[in-house]
Amino acid sequence: MFISRHSKVSILFILTALISFYFSDFSISTTNTSSLINKFLFSIVDLKFNNYAILVSAFLSTIFIAVFSIFMSSIIGFLFALVFHFRIVQIVLAFLRSIHELFWALIFLQIFGLNTITALLAIIIPYSAILGKVYAEILEQDDKFYDKYHKRKLSLFLYTKIPNTLSSLLSYTFYRFECALRSSAILGFVGIPTLGYYLSSSFMQGLYNEVWLMLILFYILIASIKYCLNKYTFVFLLLASFFYFNDFTSFNISHFIRFITNDIVPYPIRNDLGIEATMVWFDKLFFNEILIGTINTIFLTQISLVLSAFFALLAFPLLCLKFLNKKVIFLNHIFFVILRSTPEYILAYIFLQMFGPSMLPAVLALMLHNGSIISHLLAKDTNVKILGLDTTHKKIELYFYYILPNMYNKFLIYLFYRWEIIMRESAILGILGVTTLGFYIDSAFADFRLDKMFLLLLVCSFLNIFIDYISKKIRKYLQASNI
Repeated sequence: MFISRHSKVSILFILTALISFYFSDFSISTTNTSSLINKFLFSIVDLKFNNYAILVSAFLSTIFIAVFSIFMSSIIGFLFALVFHFRIVQIVLAFLRSIHELFWALIFLQIFGLNTITALLAIIIPYSAILGKVYAEILEQDDKFYDKYHKRKLSLFLYTKIPNTLSSLLSYTFYRFECALRSSAILGFVGIPTLGYYLSSSFMQGLYNEVWLMLILFYILIASIKYCLNKYTFVFLLLASFFYFNDFTSFNISHFIRFITNDIVPYPIRNDLGIEATMVWFDKLFFNEILIGTINTIFLTQISLVLSAFFALLAFPLLCLKFLNKKVIFLNHIFFVILRSTPEYILAYIFLQMFGPSMLPAVLALMLHNGSIISHLLAKDTNVKILGLDTTHKKIELYFYYILPNMYNKFLIYLFYRWEIIMRESAILGILGVTTLGFYIDSAFADFRLDKMFLLLLVCSFLNIFIDYISKKIRKYLQASNI
């Protein structure tokens, strides 16, 4: 019996998710879950904040950090794109973007302390790597100019490829700015005074009306990006950020030197305890933390990936004109915008307060966020698809016999593009109590065991690079089935 490549891949990943689910913890440890959910939901009718000056400051910090970060990232990313054809550049960028912004923040907290420099670098470094890779791919897609000497020169890019690809470059940069706003917000969870800091504080105090007010204002901010951020306002916001930040003078070179020459050096090596002691140190760390954290990170990733897939397949018709009318789609669109605009970390934090520490909050957050993004992309592609004259008008038959078979390949490609992102988020959600790699990284940071933290970060990075490599192979495998 012939089994298509799409079916083989789908069955394989469903099986890995089922195995992962069997060995994972999905218990609910809170005793008053229903009352807590009701209290949280009904608090939306009483929006208020005790100190509006602090609220304004939190939003300004969130916006200005995002603006300055995306400005620097776009410049550095473009420079990386010019030399992206070198293998060493591709390897370096793969490493830099594989580490989550929160992990970068934990590193820079040791060097710069709790200030703006830490927040900016935590976003600029991974975003520069991401933009460098994407800019290079956009520039390479342009086939209107060929350099017969096969040399990449800045002037040739400026006068040929840049004009041809400018709209695509700007479009992706604006998308990255929306991501930067989310990243800036969640940096508050490690102490940076952005939105996440006050969101966490209000939640811990049970001030859910403040939580809702901050979330609603954040959704309005995300929804209004195209109106409040354009070629006329960006320069103003960038200049305003320079005047707003006032803690750029805290850099101490001795802290950086101590960090790279002492703090991250394994304890036995740092104290000349010999190879045997170093191996004992590594073995203990490997079996007690690295192995457990890696397995749980993979389990959480695979479960979330498959559930995101099911969510997207069920949800994208709710955004399609071929299934519903415009008024219903508009209301559904608002709901899905909220889901994909809320950072996974904030969603997981909310679910954590409701259900207690387990994989359940993390899985729900990853499923809703990534599933809504894939649903949005699938709906856009489906809406422009032209139906044949002989196509059925029955919605269920239309979905199963026409739309789904035609969109399934693209759906899998979208899904595996999100795989690496889900892996990064699965690791970082360990900070909230799930025993993924992030849990042990945060524990090492809290105990000031920076050598352990750095080694765990390397493991997390290599795991993400490996997943990205496998994802590319699967996408090529799926695309080959259409040839």
